[in-house]
Amino acid sequence: MKVSELGEFGLINLLAKMVEGSQDRRFASWQQLITGIGDDAAAWQGDTSIQLATVDSLIQDVHFSLGIVSWEDLGWRSMAANLSDIAAMGGIPKYALVSLALPEQTEVDDVTALYQGMIGLAQQFEVAIVGGDVSRAPLVAITITILGSTGSRDNILTRSAAMPGEQIAVTGYLGAAAAGLEMLTRELQFDPEVTACLKRGFLRPYPRVAEGQLLVEHGVKAAIDISDGLISDLNHICEASQVGARIEVDRVPVEPAVATSFGDKSLELALSGGEDYELLFTGRPDVISKVRKAIPCLITAIGEVVADKGGVVLLNSKGSPFHLNKAGWDHFATG
Repeated sequence: MKVSELGEFGLINLLAKMVEGSQDRRFASWQQLITGIGDDAAAWQGDTSIQLATVDSLIQDVHFSLGIVSWEDLGWRSMAANLSDIAAMGGIPKYALVSLALPEQTEVDDVTALYQGMIGLAQQFEVAIVGGDVSRAPLVAITITILGSTGSRDNILTRSAAMPGEQIAVTGYLGAAAAGLEMLTRELQFDPEVTACLKRGFLRPYPRVAEGQLLVEHGVKAAIDISDGLISDLNHICEASQVGARIEVDRVPVEPAVATSFGDKSLELALSGGEDYELLFTGRPDVISKVRKAIPCLITAIGEVVADKGGVVLLNSKGSPFHLNKAGWDHFATG
């Protein structure tokens, strides 16, 4: 069987089972583990707090094209993707390790611009870049590891804590990143305000680190960041929590600039586009109400968690099924 047949998440599940089956649970490292493979970040009990770690890679011509992304924007995006994973756990990011693989003809000025983008975002969250690695490769590959922490086992968000009867909610607006990518790759022309919004959504996403911590403070237990697409990422919560979900698509907060410029396609971009790096979370109605009062950004309830393990069901305003061609990103999808 090829990885394209198994799929990205099938491969992850296979490797997770191999790792778990090989572990000696008598090891202190295993006993101190809280969450491992399958969540936005690994978490374990440190001496004084819960430690968090996440790693992510951006590969040229898979995650980005240097024809449409500047080196500085690429640095920002690569750092944002990793910080967002810590945000999705309700944690505080602290340190970053950066591994670069570069073609030998890469300009030094381009590499320094890449780092300027990383540093620009890292400084906003007081994250220190403390090391890494550089090697030669035929294409550019950027791998960042973020280390962070949170107070205790009760102060952590996971994918496996969603409960039937809870509301499903999301921070901010969706669809700008996918629309920005489409605008740049197809060289679409919009007015300056829309163009700026879509470019910012794709090139300069801002991870919801403070919002993740506020979710924890106000009683939210389950969350994920929207990187693969709302439907795909909600499916991750459903699988980890062994629940189902119903989404009312008319309540999904589509970025107004996307609705203006992409019309009927805007809902698809918001549901399956990905890379918005907003937080998708669940909570009782009273918890969602508290979150709305505590967090200054838009908070929208878009559906509910159900006991039926049928995955994510999309409904229109009349309660009829709504069909979507693509749920989200999968590295090894063939269709």
